[in-house]
This record gives sequence, structure tokens and C-alpha cells, in this order.
Amino acid sequence: MKQYVFTIILTAAVTFILSWAVWRLSLKYKLYPGIRERDVHKTPTPRLGGIAMFLGVVAAFAVSAQHPFFAIVWAQPQQIYALLGATALIVVIGVADDLWDLDWMIKLGAQFLAAGVIAWFGQLQIYSLPIGGLAIGSSWVSFTLTVFSIVVVMNAVNFIDGLDGLVAGVCLIANGVFFAYSYMVVRDTGASTFFNLASFIAAVLIGACIGFLPLNWSPARLFMGDAGALMLGLLMACSAIALTGNFTPAMVGDNDEFGRSQLLGAFIPILLPVVIVLLPLLDFGLAVVRRMSKGKSPFSPDRKHLHHRMLDMGHSDRDAVLIFYAWTALVSLSVLLMYIGTTLEWPGDYLFGVLYGVVGIAACLVVTFTPSRRRPVAAASDPASAPAAASARKPGPPSLADRLTTPDPATEEAAR
Repeated sequence: MKQYVFTIILTAAVTFILSWAVWRLSLKYKLYPGIRERDVHKTPTPRLGGIAMFLGVVAAFAVSAQHPFFAIVWAQPQQIYALLGATALIVVIGVADDLWDLDWMIKLGAQFLAAGVIAWFGQLQIYSLPIGGLAIGSSWVSFTLTVFSIVVVMNAVNFIDGLDGLVAGVCLIANGVFFAYSYMVVRDTGASTFFNLASFIAAVLIGACIGFLPLNWSPARLFMGDAGALMLGLLMACSAIALTGNFTPAMVGDNDEFGRSQLLGAFIPILLPVVIVLLPLLDFGLAVVRRMSKGKSPFSPDRKHLHHRMLDMGHSDRDAVLIFYAWTALVSLSVLLMYIGTTLEWPGDYLFGVLYGVVGIAACLVVTFTPSRRRPVAAASDPASAPAAASARKPGPPSLADRLTTPDPATEEAAR
């Protein structure tokens, strides 16, 4: 465990220092785009934080290569190189999109290419699903399922990147829960060492999110952009595949007289990696259905994501982010507690996780549907006018058009 803690601290420190450097350089050379209609922030803000996060991840992998405790992680070096190479490709495409707004087809093609590199050259694939011992019979089916899983998770994480600190905090919670889960699963399966690729990636992502969050917390000075969000999604998907894609129910634990492993142990290994990104997946699914039903591209931007809807309900930016944190922690911890219950001696121990989930859902529903302030009238009557209402609440500096068309009092006095 000490080595994992060291990895988290190292990644966090490197990411924080580089994030500050990227922020200063971006301001110096004006490397930031203009405000888009769907954006919530009102001040042009750099979106190159993903570069710092990526370099923090690379630093953690480089140090681990020299650490004997992580030798098992580097037992298949081509897997690590393929993973880092695919991540570098995604970061480059993400940075280009953050600066020049690439066509969505180019971005999607790069995502499939990166996922293909991981599945083909890295041989990191879903070979089996821990549901009744189901094995993937065809190598092409395994390859295709792996690629689509990675691409979906990447886009799901990227879709919720709309509020200060939202993605970094959600991914911090999700990877924290998944790290605890992967560590306990490896322990319960009787492995000779607790060091594995899934836990290591989760620890690295925890550190990257911790290091980046101080500059991304509201009011944010730096955004991670598509580069950071896509990178987080890719590595989270790979972490889940590295653990879950090779599990069978028998590895989780033998069935006892209560049938706990048979009932829950068979489903939780695949259920928990899904629920930790449940909110991003839900937002992604709703966006795809919403846009395609209108004849638009599923990747065409709009202002109807879940976080936008919460702002229109009357939540402040920070309140909406904290509510997302609460939902993420609630769902993921509920499943983790259910898994812990399957390893205990009493037949009803896993019910604590169910009770925690029921009570937590009730509390989160109350908080979600009771915003701290009233919804703006414009947003209530017309969702499309919400950006204008938000702009009215937070007036920014006058635009160039305003300065040109508004007469200056001193000039008028001189003319008179």
C-alpha cells in the first residue's frame, strides 16, 4: 500500500506543478479559445490542463519502471507502451481540438485508432465476462467489444466536462472506489502480490485528479479540455478491462451455503466498473438519443447535458458539482459495500450496502430537486435562453461592439 500512496503523491505533485506552468504559459501566449454559446464560464480560460495531467501520468509510469515492487506491472512492457502511445495520441488530438475545434469525425476516428492500438498491440482485451463464467469465444468479438467499450467510456467522461471541477472530482471519487475494489479483489483471490495494472492505473488517475483539481475548482483558472477528459476516460476503461476482462466468478470466491458469491460475486466484478461511470454513461446515452432523434450528429454540441439542466433548475455551479459528487459516491460505494458483504460470514451483510444506497438515494433526490435559488425566468420558459439569463446574472466586461456603439460621456461633453 505504501508504494501506491507514493505513486498518488508523486503524480499529484507533478501534475500540480505542470498545471500551474501550463496555466501561466497559456495566459502569456493567449492559448485559449473564445466563449462558446453552451459554455457556463464567462471569462476566456485556457483548456490545456490535459497536457499537465498526461505528463504526470507519464512520470508515474516512468518511476514505476525503476521500482521493483511494480515489476509485475511491467511484466508485459508492450502493453504499457501501447497504453501510453494510445494515450499520447488522444492527448494530441484533444489539444488540437481545444485549440482549433476539430471535426467530430476526426476525433472519433482517433478514438477508435487509440482503442485499437491498446486492444491489438497491447493485448489488453475483454476475454471473458464474470457472468456465469461467460467466455468470449472469438478473438474478433473480444477485440471489437474492447474497442467499443473504451470509446464509449472516453466519450461518456468527456460529455460531462462542463462545470468547474466536475470531471476531475467525479473521476477522483470513481477511481478511489475502483482502487479499493481492485485491491480487495486481488487480495481475496489469493494472489501472490497486490500489485497489478488495474490498481496502478487507478492510483495514477487519483493522483492526476488531485493535482489538477486546485486549479480547476470554481472559479477555474485552467480546464483539462478534451485532452484531459478523453485521457481519463481511456485510462479508466483500460483499468476496468485489465481487472474485469479476465475474471470469472470462481476467482472472486467460492459459493457458500448462502449462495452469496453465486448471486452477487458473479455480477459485481462487471457491475462496479460500470456504476462508477454511471452518470457520464447516462448523460452520454441521453445526448445520443436526443441528438439523433432530431436528425443531428450524436456528437453535435448542445446545452442540454445533465449539468446544464441542473443549472436551469436553479442550482449554482458549485452546488451542481457537489451534487454530482454525491451521486457518484453514493452509487459506487453502495456496490462496493455489497461486494464487501459477500466476503463476510453473515448472510445479510451485503444488505448494508443496499440500505446505504436506499437512504442515500432519498437524500440525493431531496438535494437535487430543491435548488438553493430560484430558476431564472428566461430559463424556465425557454431552455435555449438560459445562456442569456446566466449572462444577465453575471455581467462581464463590455464587448467590442458595445464599446463602438455606446457613446463616451466625456466625448459628448467635449462636443457640446
